[in-house]
This record gives sequence, C-alpha cells and structure tokens, in this order.
Amino acid sequence: MKNVLVVVGARPNFIKISQFPRVFKKYRGELQCKIVHTGQHYDDKMSTVFFKQLGIHPDFYLDVKPGTPATQIAQIMLGLESLLSTRYRADLVLVVGDVNSTLAGALTANKMNIPVGHVESGLRSFDRDMPEEFNRVLADQVCDLLFVTEKSGEVNLLKEGKSRKQISFVGNTMIDTLVAFDKEIKRSDILDKLSLGGRPFVLMTMHRPSNVDTREGLRKLQDLIGFIS
Repeated sequence: MKNVLVVVGARPNFIKISQFPRVFKKYRGELQCKIVHTGQHYDDKMSTVFFKQLGIHPDFYLDVKPGTPATQIAQIMLGLESLLSTRYRADLVLVVGDVNSTLAGALTANKMNIPVGHVESGLRSFDRDMPEEFNRVLADQVCDLLFVTEKSGEVNLLKEGKSRKQISFVGNTMIDTLVAFDKEIKRSDILDKLSLGGRPFVLMTMHRPSNVDTREGLRKLQDLIGFIS
C-alpha cells in the first residue's frame, strides 16, 4: 500500500481535487489518499462551503493563521513537516495549482526526500509581478512528477529543461469537477435568483491585489468595464 498526501489550501485547489477521492477508490488496496487543508483560505465562504458542496472532507487541517506570504509559507512548511514525520508517512505528496500552499508543499516534500508531483504544472503567465507565477515556477523546479493540463504546460517545461519522462498530460481536473456536477448545475436556480435567467451576462472577478488594493487601480478597472460594456 502506497500513501499519497494531497495538499490544498485555497478555493481553486478544492475545486481541482474534488474528484481525486473517487478516482483513488478505484485503486483501493494499492493506494491510500489523504487530504490536508493548510488553512490558507480559512473563512467559511472561502473554504468550508466548498468542501460541503463538493462532498470532500480533509483528513488533516493545519489551521495556518493569517499573515504575510512568507509567514504563511513558513507556517505551512512547519505544519506539513510535523504531519509527515509523525501522523502520516507519505510515499508521494501531490500539490495543486499555484498558491502559497503549493510552493510550501513542494518545498517541504523535497526537503524531506519525499517524491512530489505538481498538478497543473508548466502553466506560465510570464508576468513577474504575479505572486502565483513565482509559486508555480519554483514548485516545478523541485517536483519529480509534472502533471500538465494543457499543451502549453508541456512546451514550457521542456523549454525550461525538464525531462519528458517527468511530464504527464492529465487534462484539466477542473473540467472533471464541472462534468461531475453537471446535473446539479442544470438544476440550480441561482440565475433566476439574480434576475439573470434567459439573459446574456458576463461574470467577472476582480480579486487580484493589483486590481483592488489601490483606488487608482480599481478606478481604471471600472472605467475599462464601462468602456467594453
């Protein structure tokens, strides 16, 4: 029996791994999968509600406190090191996406000489101002297995000198979640509740710090939305 630990910490991670438990059940007796929630996103609407709606349940919770990115990454690494040393001896650690928990999980496993895989590997924005870009680039540098979701990921990794043997195309796991919840989506009345039923609409998120942390940045974004609409 091989033990796998999946590290998640933020909303995108929860959606991307929602079908992992179902898939791992097919290999019961060969693989055991446990999920650790670092607590990077800890608010009910940023965390708990997703686990309830997706039907997944973390096996471990690190309860990381709010702080700077460096503080969070350090706390997650310490928590994971303790978990992997005493409570769950993993043969493989899986990290997902590009959040602080991704980098912390990859670094911890690497330092503990535990093989580590990165789901959604190789994606690049080539924007050095994005903290997510550093997280995914650095994570890929220490991961042993690189699971890409699209062709560009493979291209980028090969350009960066990664071995083709490390790279596996697995497709977009967020689409797996979308397909799994197709019936629930079709039954939902959220569009009617928002008075959007039967009307074309655009859903936009503006959560990036560069967009909303300054009055000037937010005003520019509002002007742009007004212009294109």
